Amino acid sequence: MAGAHTHGPTPQAGPAETVDTQVIVVGAGPAGLLLAGELALRGIQVTLLERRHGPDTASRASTLHARTMEVLDSRGLLADLGSPPCEVRGHFGGIPLDLTLPTPYPGQWKVAQTRTESVLEEWALGLGADLRCGHTLHTVDDRGSHVEAAATGRHGGRLTLRAAYLVACDGQDSTVRRLMGAAFPGTPAARELLRADVDGIDIPTRRFERLPGGFAVAARNPAGITRVMVHEFGAEVRQHAGNPHFEEIAAAWKRVTGEDITGGTPLWVNHFDDENRLLARYRHGRILFAGDAAHRQMPIGGQALNLALQDAHNLGFKLAAAVDGTAPAGLLDSYDSERRAVGAAVLANIRAQALLLLGGPEVEPLRTVLAELIAYDDVRTRLAAMISGLDIRYDVGGPEHPLRGARLPHLGLRVADIVCTTADLLRSGRGLLLGLDGPPPPLHAHLADRIDSVTAHPAPASPLAGTPAVLVRPDGHVVWTGGGDGDGLAQAVARWFGSP
Repeated sequence: MAGAHTHGPTPQAGPAETVDTQVIVVGAGPAGLLLAGELALRGIQVTLLERRHGPDTASRASTLHARTMEVLDSRGLLADLGSPPCEVRGHFGGIPLDLTLPTPYPGQWKVAQTRTESVLEEWALGLGADLRCGHTLHTVDDRGSHVEAAATGRHGGRLTLRAAYLVACDGQDSTVRRLMGAAFPGTPAARELLRADVDGIDIPTRRFERLPGGFAVAARNPAGITRVMVHEFGAEVRQHAGNPHFEEIAAAWKRVTGEDITGGTPLWVNHFDDENRLLARYRHGRILFAGDAAHRQMPIGGQALNLALQDAHNLGFKLAAAVDGTAPAGLLDSYDSERRAVGAAVLANIRAQALLLLGGPEVEPLRTVLAELIAYDDVRTRLAAMISGLDIRYDVGGPEHPLRGARLPHLGLRVADIVCTTADLLRSGRGLLLGLDGPPPPLHAHLADRIDSVTAHPAPASPLAGTPAVLVRPDGHVVWTGGGDGDGLAQAVARWFGSP
């Protein structure tokens, strides 16, 4: 959106600082931190601008799905998460769903968002990213050749940043989106779920329990804190801004379940609704959007967090190539086409789940039919892959092949005398040309800084068996399959990695 100049409130007077960087990332939540790490891994100067003065201590999204775990594995970050518990049983709209799939990480991995952010922040900063906390953005200006942004610091100091690109990762109430007036079509909220973390109460555990007056969930963690979530059938969505008072949540809980939780101590209160919106474009010239800044959805089953992290993973290598001048034509635009399509698909399944989960008695026949269908393994597998992010397949061109466009399966390989995994081979953040039936086809020597060439030996029953060679993007998606003759390889390399 070259030449667009957007303004917010006039900043206070104070000491001024100007920072020249290559990429500005607005928002140091999970998506912003992962993107910053992906850029810094490739030697890009990145400055993170965060409104908060320090780490967020609120209890928020706590579910990582299979594809996200694979992504973190491909960057060597899983060990830093510790040993999170995993629940293979998930749900679709509150209907039980077995998430077992061919991946090392099936199910829902329970990691507090604060822990996820801490791991990603340490990784990104360790790679050289610059984090500026306590800054409120007030202008964004795409000048065609570069982007300028201005912010006010915690003591009124003025910060001006200049960069080649800016990425908004600043959440569902995105300041960048508001400043730009970016089109954000969708449907307004019709249903709302109230939730709280409460200490000092002893109530029965409830897993997606539908009662005559509404829907309730109660789960107690090892520290003795109970998370309660409640929705009253037919209740109007709260119109005022801000989180509900605990008294409102306790009153709704009493009306739906008959239980009194007013004697407990609320540690955190929150609410979310089923508003469903998707940006008309993820890219506006030199300004891009990722995560909840690009889409707003009910966070059912943790899909919102996982969708956001996978946005950042897709964008990282493309934006880095655009900055360092190696990006082929159309590479950065493919972020919009690929991830907007994924976002639309996820938002559609979330709308369906919200209706099943929070709809009144009128949805019971539909729930009954779906529960019967999930008993068929093809249906179960389809829904589990949808929830887990393992069904994503991009249009990468070339002849049809089961692996083209899909993510490289995460499995064991033998490279020389070393046993490793496909995730290990992606740690560099470069592309991967993998020879599976002998050495891979030769590449131009000047592509060595963009693509690693490796000869590996999969197990006989591996999904890779019978495929002589594959070319894999840095985000783990296969863009070429072929033989030792390399037929079609040059075209795939040029499309995704540029010229030598």
